[in-house]
Amino acid sequence: MSTLVVIPARYASTRYPGKPLVALTGATGEAKSLIQRSWEAASQVAGVDRVVVATDDDRIRDAAEAFGAEVVMTSDTCRNGTERCAEALEVLGGDFDMVVNLQGDAPLTPHWFVEDLLTGLQGADWAGMATPVLRCDGRALNGFLEDRRAGRVGGTTAVFGEAGRALYFSKEVIPYTGKTFADDDATPVFHHVGVYAYRPDALKAYGSWEETQLEKLEGLEQLRFLAHGQPVLCVEVEAKGRQFWELNNPEDVPRIEAMMAEMGMA
Repeated sequence: MSTLVVIPARYASTRYPGKPLVALTGATGEAKSLIQRSWEAASQVAGVDRVVVATDDDRIRDAAEAFGAEVVMTSDTCRNGTERCAEALEVLGGDFDMVVNLQGDAPLTPHWFVEDLLTGLQGADWAGMATPVLRCDGRALNGFLEDRRAGRVGGTTAVFGEAGRALYFSKEVIPYTGKTFADDDATPVFHHVGVYAYRPDALKAYGSWEETQLEKLEGLEQLRFLAHGQPVLCVEVEAKGRQFWELNNPEDVPRIEAMMAEMGMA
């Protein structure tokens, strides 16, 4: 099975312009850009044939090429990372069995998240796309709730039914629990991890579907699959002691750096 990993990155983020080039300092004091740390995370995934950064911005291209990444230039009309991945696949010729979208704001993504995701999609022939979900402990859930109280958009949560078939994704915290959890408690809330694996036909079809109201309201590209009646597989992954957080807002930089220091990540 041939696998392509695409890291879509754009400079003109509404919430955090220039985010891919923001420096993150690791446990050793070395500062690396967000896009470099995301590329390094992607490069650790076993069984991957090619890793590329897909962007429409010369600044991101230059930074990525400087640390050794392969870059695919895509148009500035891509509305989200999935559309950018679809365009990158077209540019590269499309000769892959699976395409992974490892978004450029998730540098803490462990390699086994992606490996388990690919294994899950291989075993679910009914799904054209799969995405990982991570059961929140109390610490993570309380972080989500704190963000919402402060008016910030934090992580995304997911609910799913039998066989991991996705029901909905939201930037609100779902399902509602009404309970207080200690940091180490397991909760019924699942954090949607910002990674996707696609079968190439599903990825190519995505761009031909109309953008939907739910996708626009939530700002979540995967909702286009659900709104068009296309099943999405949620694959539960294990943290194995690793913390996970995405860089969505400037306030997330010290949070992620603290996690990297705690985990001893260089």
